[in-house]
Amino acid sequence: MASELAIGIIDSGFAVEQGGRVALSRRFWLEGGELREGECQPDALGHGSVVLDTLTRQSGPVRLCVAQVFAERWRTSPLQIAAALHWLIEQDVAVVNMSLGLRNDRPVLREASVLAQTAGVMLCASSPAQGEPVFPASYPGVIRVTGDARCAPGQWSWLNSLQADFGSHVAAANGAAGSSVACAALSGIIAGYLRANPAASREAVLGWLREGAAFVGPEHRGHA
Repeated sequence: MASELAIGIIDSGFAVEQGGRVALSRRFWLEGGELREGECQPDALGHGSVVLDTLTRQSGPVRLCVAQVFAERWRTSPLQIAAALHWLIEQDVAVVNMSLGLRNDRPVLREASVLAQTAGVMLCASSPAQGEPVFPASYPGVIRVTGDARCAPGQWSWLNSLQADFGSHVAAANGAAGSSVACAALSGIIAGYLRANPAASREAVLGWLREGAAFVGPEHRGHA
């Protein structure tokens, strides 16, 4: 059934009132340098809650699997994200949204990215509009998403730039903005397409995104 499409989110969790929309959740953290996993805690940062809301506004009903890798601080590790990816592969998700970015490339995260894509999972990760590359967005095959102020809700752009593959609407319902929100919006758009076209391949999805883009090429501010 289309409504059984499973979508993964790796973030800071979800708000208590969103619990009824989450099918499965797992928390991954480091303790004494060792990886631990257990039950999710309420979203202390509010970021994951915004991401979940933004994604589902575009996707419609999906089976959400949430992996919590941030707690009370904006700190996580490649090992936590990799563990989250491994768990989400086991949940048979079709898409994983990662509205996050780490400055350093680490083999454990790179290998998890390869494994997920080999399993047929589409990975979407946020990428800054400018500056140094971040991971996992910069790994081969990962769909790099940034904010594009030209896009209205439900729209996206095909940037095909050094920084990102696609751009999307940057503002969330609660006023939050940025590439994290844009990534969640595009993941939701992809999920919505997969609900309607469950047999679509990765290449079919990318082709549909390119053809349906409201804008092509980067935004050139200050030019007519």
